[in-house]
Amino acid sequence: MIDQGFSTPKTEIDDRIEKLQKRLIQESIDGALILQNTDLFYFSGTIQQSHLYIPAQGQPLLMVRKSLERAKKESPLSAIIPLKSPKQLIPLIRENGLKPPAVMGMELDVLPTNLYFSYKKLFPEVDIRDISIPIRIVRSVKSDYELNLIRQAAAFSDQVAEAVPNLLKAGMTEIELAGMVEAQARRLGHQGIVRMRLWGAELFYGHLMAGPAAAEPSYLASPTGGVSVSAAVAQGPSFRKIRRNEPILLDYVFAWKGYISDHTRIYAIGRPPQALVDAHAHMLDLQEQIKAMATPGTAAGDLYTAAVKIAAQKGVGDHFMGAGTDRIRFIGHGVGLELDEFPFLASGQKTELKEGMVIALEPKLIFPGQGVVGIENTHVVTQSGLEQLTHAEQQIVSV
Repeated sequence: MIDQGFSTPKTEIDDRIEKLQKRLIQESIDGALILQNTDLFYFSGTIQQSHLYIPAQGQPLLMVRKSLERAKKESPLSAIIPLKSPKQLIPLIRENGLKPPAVMGMELDVLPTNLYFSYKKLFPEVDIRDISIPIRIVRSVKSDYELNLIRQAAAFSDQVAEAVPNLLKAGMTEIELAGMVEAQARRLGHQGIVRMRLWGAELFYGHLMAGPAAAEPSYLASPTGGVSVSAAVAQGPSFRKIRRNEPILLDYVFAWKGYISDHTRIYAIGRPPQALVDAHAHMLDLQEQIKAMATPGTAAGDLYTAAVKIAAQKGVGDHFMGAGTDRIRFIGHGVGLELDEFPFLASGQKTELKEGMVIALEPKLIFPGQGVVGIENTHVVTQSGLEQLTHAEQQIVSV
């Protein structure tokens, strides 16, 4: 087998497990059974088909169906054993010196109902509880190791954004330009998969749309939608040709070794109408104001409230983060291994920011029939506010 050298350091995995174990003890849960790919990778360093049992006290046990050999190469855990069937779970837990749980946590936010019932049969005497919130809280504060990977992803985001002007030509379709931009991202090492936790949420690289098409709403929890290539996708670029003097939205994710950078930039062949240029400038100013407010201890929902107020003061409140009933009620979201991590800068959210959280801040304005302007950058929470990690030109780039 080729050694790709992708292993997460053992010290990193140990620290994550220790933090979750503290949460398990606080919640009076004897152990957690981790199944979802992203959580599995976070706590074990591998997404090979496995069951990871993390006791509240003691060493974790990784039970692997496929591929055991690869899991042993990728994960720094010491106890990695084969698993032929889920029916072996309780016996294997016992055989490896661990006490079977009376109360067990599982990721009930993402576990399909039929699987839940299957595990209830496998653990008939066990009280199964949702462990998803504690897991997401642990994951929301990034280590120096994680921040380094996110910084690398952000640097690649900048390279993708800076490549667009050389690819953009009048008369090309949105989907044609998207393919060229995505090829550039792939060449740089984009992993190709953008993971999201929300049920039914899907994304392929991101959104690249122009003019009125960019302002087309969709089902996605996003201020932008797009016409797309069919109703089966219902978001993103379409076969529409890009025209002169209309804003072109590039809202793309760069995923590097699992970790995500999310950014938005606006381009134009020529120059958009002055009203849209002015509106874009308002979002740049709003971004700077929110960055200064976003210090540790600030409630995430307060930042959304402040942003709505600033947009209204600038006279663009009716277009902020959507139009009409299609408006979304957040201005940012956590990023890490998934695109929709804690915290959410959303209406009513009381979660307090902590140093080391990573947030994609995305103030945008939607003008039906005209287009979309605005900005998005990935930031890390510091004592003095948000440190911006993506640095490509933020003004509208004219070609």
